[in-house]
Amino acid sequence: MAAAKKNKNKKQDETSSSGRISVTRNRKARHHYEILDKLECGLSLKGSEVKMLRSGQCSIDEAFARVQNGEVWLCDMDIPEYPQANLLNHEPKRDRKLLMKKREIEKFAESASQQGLTLVPLEIYFIRGNAKVLLAIGRGRKSHDKRDKIKKQVDKREMREAKLRGR
Repeated sequence: MAAAKKNKNKKQDETSSSGRISVTRNRKARHHYEILDKLECGLSLKGSEVKMLRSGQCSIDEAFARVQNGEVWLCDMDIPEYPQANLLNHEPKRDRKLLMKKREIEKFAESASQQGLTLVPLEIYFIRGNAKVLLAIGRGRKSHDKRDKIKKQVDKREMREAKLRGR
């Protein structure tokens, strides 16, 4: 009996360790925005969209989220049409609903309504077969802020390399 429980727990550990399968990342978002807060949301999709996400074909470079009528929508995310889905295909750039709890929506809606803040998707991935979006609240960076950030990164890299050469 104890062996059966151990095997059951072992199966649960394997599924949780395999966990996250990344589909796409928005690398430009961390450069263009100062990330203030992050939240994981579900994503409401059609079948052909899920097929294309599993094949890794998706773009969230220009995507953003918007709060409308107490719901959060992901806009301008591009999922190309699935070639095998003839009549039941989807629109590539349609708005997709994000699945969040009401408290989370209220919290994010307050933050996003402030001057200069926006909701930006950072990553799309699958957890246990469910499509998820890592949504962030970001403040747009000015060009001089971007230059300062790059300069600090270069300085850190040079210090690290000098430290390694000194050993």
